[in-house]
Amino acid sequence: MRIPAHSVCTAIRDDIVAGVYERGGRLTEELLARRYGVSRVPVREALRTLEAEGFVVTRRHAGACVAEPTEQEASDLLEMRLLLEPLGAARAAQRRTEAHLKVLRGLVRLGQERARRGNSEDLRSLGGWFHETLAQACGSPALTSTLAQLRHKIAWMYTAEASASPVESWAEHGGIVDAVARGDSERARAITALHTERATAAHRLRFPGQGERADRVRTSQHAVNMSGVRH
Repeated sequence: MRIPAHSVCTAIRDDIVAGVYERGGRLTEELLARRYGVSRVPVREALRTLEAEGFVVTRRHAGACVAEPTEQEASDLLEMRLLLEPLGAARAAQRRTEAHLKVLRGLVRLGQERARRGNSEDLRSLGGWFHETLAQACGSPALTSTLAQLRHKIAWMYTAEASASPVESWAEHGGIVDAVARGDSERARAITALHTERATAAHRLRFPGQGERADRVRTSQHAVNMSGVRH
C-alpha cells in the first residue's frame, strides 16, 4: 500500500519540531525512506512541501537540509500569531458550527478541571487541541492552515514555560468560547488578543549556541508505516 505524501510530511515535520533532526542537518531521501518505511517518492513530495513551509531548504552540493531560522524570523512568527489568532477567533464567532462548540466546551471543562489539579502536562496538550479546534472553527481553510503552520514553527523554535496562573488561563479559554457561542466577534477577538499576548511572553528561544549543533540524528520516535519500518 502506498503511504500518502502528507502522512510522510507530517511525520518528518513532527520530528523536525521535536529536534530529532538538527538545524542545518542533511535530509537524504534514501535514509528518510528507510526510517519511515516508505518509498522515496512520498519522501520527495514531503520535502518539497516542507521547503514551501520553511522547515527545509535546498542547498547546492548538499541537497535538502533542515532550515536554520534566524532570531528575527522567530520573532516575526510570534508577532504574526498575535495578529492572526484574534482574527481566527473573530471569524469563529461568525462561522462556528455546533460541533465546534461542543468540542471547545468539552476541552474547556477538562482544562479547568486539570488546572485546578495542577496537571501541567495535560494542560499543554489540551491547550494545543483547543487552539487547533478554534482555528478550524474560523471557516477559512487558508487561515486555519496558516495558524497550524505558525503553531508548528513556534513549537520548533521556542520552549514555552507553563502558565503561572493556569486557572486564569483556562478562564480566558472559557471566555473565548462564550463569546464565540454568542457570535460576539469583537469580544472573541479582544479576549484572544489578551490571551495570546500573555502566552507569547512565556516563550523562550531554543536555538543552540554557536558550535553546539550535533552531526548526528537522534532516533525517531515513530514511523509512518509501522509494519514496514527498518532500522
